[in-house]
Amino acid sequence: MAFSAGPPGGARRIGTSLAEINIIPLVDVVLVLLLIFMLTAPMMYRGIDVNLPRAAARPTAVEERMVLTVTKDRALYLNDKRVPSGGLEGMLRDAFRNRKDKTLYLKADAGLSYGAVIETMDMVRRAGIERLGMVTEPVRER
Repeated sequence: MAFSAGPPGGARRIGTSLAEINIIPLVDVVLVLLLIFMLTAPMMYRGIDVNLPRAAARPTAVEERMVLTVTKDRALYLNDKRVPSGGLEGMLRDAFRNRKDKTLYLKADAGLSYGAVIETMDMVRRAGIERLGMVTEPVRER
C-alpha cells in the first residue's frame, strides 16, 4: 500500500497561500522586551547621592512627598530641583501654598555638621512648614 502526500489525482496546486498569521514569534519578542524593560526600569531612576545617617526606626510610606536634600557641600535641592542660595524660604512658601499637607522631609548628608542641619531646619520653620520629618537609612541587622 502506497500513500500519496499530495492532492488526489497527483496534481499540485500552485499559488495558494496560508491564510493564518503566525503570531508566536511576535509574542516571543514582546515577552523578551517586557522582561528587559522590567529589569532595567528600576535602574533608570537615579536621585541625588547623599550619605544618609542610620536609624533603627522604620521609614514612613507617604505618597507625593516633598523632600529637601542637603548635600555634603551644603547645596540644597527641593525634589531634585536646585535651590538658589538664599531662596529656600520663598521656594518653600510657593511649593506649599496650595497644599493641605504641610509636611517636608529633610534628607541631609551624614557628614554635615550639626549646625548646618539646624540652620536649614530653621529656614524651613520660617517658611511656615508645620511638620518636618528626617529621612534616615535603616540599620542593617546582623
